[in-house]
Amino acid sequence: EKKRRYKQLALKVTHQQTTMATFTARKKILKEKGVSPDSFEESVAQALFDLEATSAELKGDLRDLYIMSAKEVDVSGGRKAVVIHIPFRLRKGFQKISERLVRELEKKLSGKHVVLVAQRKLSKPPKSGYSLARPRSRSLTAVHESLLNDVCYPTEIVGKRTRFAADGTKTMICYLDKKEKSTLEGKLETFSAVYKALTGKDVWFGFQD
Repeated sequence: EKKRRYKQLALKVTHQQTTMATFTARKKILKEKGVSPDSFEESVAQALFDLEATSAELKGDLRDLYIMSAKEVDVSGGRKAVVIHIPFRLRKGFQKISERLVRELEKKLSGKHVVLVAQRKLSKPPKSGYSLARPRSRSLTAVHESLLNDVCYPTEIVGKRTRFAADGTKTMICYLDKKEKSTLEGKLETFSAVYKALTGKDVWFGFQD
């Protein structure tokens, strides 16, 4: 009887600890309109919380940062990447630690490539015809251009062109700084897949000779 009661107590304590950890990790994700995060988003938030608690290198910078959403994106070869949306106003804080943060998150998320993108708002074209009624930064073109830079940050895009196929479809060609080739070559397909998932547009990433 004593053993049974001890086992029940141990299970109760474990459950309480797990619940408390999940509740604490929730502070690292704040979805729009009070929507609750799904189980995958909770796992990403937990990874962020764990890094804040255990990484001396990231702890101070992560304290005031949180994410808005997270989802998996299919990449060729049956692989998956993780796209994490961050608040636009916190993007500079995330960019400051992006290389270290992405590296550590990828370790915690089973080696899946991680891409951070800022949440941006689109505004519909003004019906009045006056372009000044809408900030350019909220136009579809500007938002897609900013997403393109987010996807491969901190690597700089050094050149762009558009390739037209015989059937009329077009693909954007983006050349990245060749100094980053050794570290980014394995992520190019991820960048393309993520940008396609976010915008519906095809883009090919490569390195300029």
